[in-house]
Amino acid sequence: MRLCDNFGRPLLNLRVSVTQRCDYNCTYCHSEGEVKHVRNAAANCVEMSSDEIVRLAKLTIDLGVTRVKLTGGEPLIRCDICQIVKGIAGLSGLKDLSLTTNGFMLSDTAKALYTAGLSRVNISLASLNPKIYQTITGGGIVDKVLAGVEAAVNVGFNPVKLNMVLLKGVNVSDVSSMIDYAEKMGVVLQLIELDPVNVNSAYYMQYHYNLAEQEKMLRKKAVKTEQRHFMHNRVIYHLQNVTVEVVHPIENTDFCMHCTRLRVTSDGKLKPCLMQNNQLTDILTPMRQGANDEKLQQLIKQANQLREPYNKNP
Repeated sequence: MRLCDNFGRPLLNLRVSVTQRCDYNCTYCHSEGEVKHVRNAAANCVEMSSDEIVRLAKLTIDLGVTRVKLTGGEPLIRCDICQIVKGIAGLSGLKDLSLTTNGFMLSDTAKALYTAGLSRVNISLASLNPKIYQTITGGGIVDKVLAGVEAAVNVGFNPVKLNMVLLKGVNVSDVSSMIDYAEKMGVVLQLIELDPVNVNSAYYMQYHYNLAEQEKMLRKKAVKTEQRHFMHNRVIYHLQNVTVEVVHPIENTDFCMHCTRLRVTSDGKLKPCLMQNNQLTDILTPMRQGANDEKLQQLIKQANQLREPYNKNP
């Protein structure tokens, strides 16, 4: 079985925010589109248990989802993250299980995550410059993250991807050094355009940077290009010894017209679109009230039918 929405887009990916808690305070963080909580209050927010997350993953995989990504907040803050990974990794029908992290704790957890069954990791890395990195992340230590990148590569995650959100006047000049670093480490670099999600308009206007100039540079250097149809038609540039992906989240309508995701908020609500919070479906409450799998899958199907492109082609 494979679910499609009313626009013919298949549901292939489940993106689960396992927590809103985070040890960083990145200026551009969109918190997966969730309503942001006060940082000190985040520890008291409702979170799904590991068993609930695994059960939800199984229900969606049985409906045709093949890829699951664990996000946050910072997923590695959860002491049961390896238990969550192990539970999902063992589900029949799963093709890919990945996790997005700021990387600060990755050097200590990479081996355990890999052993538990995690396929790959995305590591947020906005700059190699310690001062710029510290400013963007609210005090992060870049050397600790670089140790996490090395650990991820050494244990065998494949691919390891670096997520670099470009901010005008802040880290755009670091792209060249990031490409060199990605080549050196044998990882994929993702250049990501700033999202106007959970940031104020003044911040967005000041720091938004169109990736057209970077793509022009990449086209000149690429020996091959391709598009990932089921990942928003994302363009991949294969340079001589390194791969760079470019993510246009908003200005490119392909991002929406080729979306195959359903999101789950950290407090157990199905979220059809990153950009909207007015179509949430609470699945955690029915689960905790004893709803059977059939009832819960009906809620998933209903949420899928609420999926629609935020930006539609003319």
